[in-house]
Amino acid sequence: MDLNLSTDQRSFLSTTTQFVEKTMSLADVRALADAHGTFDKAWWAEGAELGWTAFLVPEESGGGSVSGEGLLDLAMVAEQLGKTVSPAPLLPTNTVIAGLVNSTSGPDHSAELEALVAGESTGAWAVYEPGQQFNPSAPTTFARRSGEGYVLDGAKDRVEAAELTDLFLVTAMTDEGLTQFLVPSGTAGVSVIGSSSLDVVRHFGEVAFDGVELPASAVLGTAGQAAADIERQWQVALVLQTAETVGVLNKVFEFTVQWAFDRYTFGRPLASYQALKHRFADNKTWIEASAAISLAAARAVQSNSPDAPKLVSAAKSYVGSKAPEIVQDCIQMHGGIGVTWEHDLHMYLRRVTVNRALFGTPEEHRRRIAELLIAERESA
Repeated sequence: MDLNLSTDQRSFLSTTTQFVEKTMSLADVRALADAHGTFDKAWWAEGAELGWTAFLVPEESGGGSVSGEGLLDLAMVAEQLGKTVSPAPLLPTNTVIAGLVNSTSGPDHSAELEALVAGESTGAWAVYEPGQQFNPSAPTTFARRSGEGYVLDGAKDRVEAAELTDLFLVTAMTDEGLTQFLVPSGTAGVSVIGSSSLDVVRHFGEVAFDGVELPASAVLGTAGQAAADIERQWQVALVLQTAETVGVLNKVFEFTVQWAFDRYTFGRPLASYQALKHRFADNKTWIEASAAISLAAARAVQSNSPDAPKLVSAAKSYVGSKAPEIVQDCIQMHGGIGVTWEHDLHMYLRRVTVNRALFGTPEEHRRRIAELLIAERESA
């Protein structure tokens, strides 16, 4: 978290923290897991009232942020939600909002944006192709021209909160090139099949599009020119994902340290053993590094820095790699109780493991950094 928060930001963070602890505490999350449930739309609407869906939206469009830097404010929310492994659709909905805000050409989608900001609907980016790695620039889902509109065929999987989503942002290929469409979940020909997830409270699903007839107004931006919008959506998703993971790491480290002071062996607290002190020091260093690179990426994306693509990939590569290792080490330091279902640690391990895989693995992002550097050298 940024230590240089303004008074307004600290007040907002306090309000968000109190709301989450009251309405979506870890005990509430455990109850959802036991019932195989996820977030409630009424609860999400309350989060939207706090501003969770407004930070990326200009004031003239019904949005606004606390600090004037909406993505940084939103990252604070993601970090807080990570501390209780909340199932809130913060990332999917705000990724769709980012696409709507960034797209300044093409059909008017102010009504859809207004509904998302008000918490009346939720959104999800349908970008993964079944059985494929994350590659938004090469979708097999295709939309062919039909009169003034399009007919969409194909399937997407790993769509977060698919069964509760009201509006899908679908990345597809057309004769014009890479194009994105806004598709309401109730559209004829759209079917959703929920799928199990390692993360027991954050659900995903497969969305099939079978001859879905779409008007020209369903296009986001200009047909064939979606590459820039997709890049922006990807960057926003990675910022929120790494911020959430940092929240997970801080919480896990906090209660692991407390456990080490409370647990005695041979008349001494675990925290007094030198070998464990070294492990705590290492983990703390890695957590602070994760927070620093996550914040640097958020600032770069917020300012539209030319270094943003490299920094978000560096953040995902580092945080995605380190987070499972840190949580696993904390589990080991808890001893036998750490590997039981009754302990909360596995909830956090599940979340960071899923986060590691989504929107590109650390290995894929290291490859992306190399490709960006090569492209820079060749263009110099």
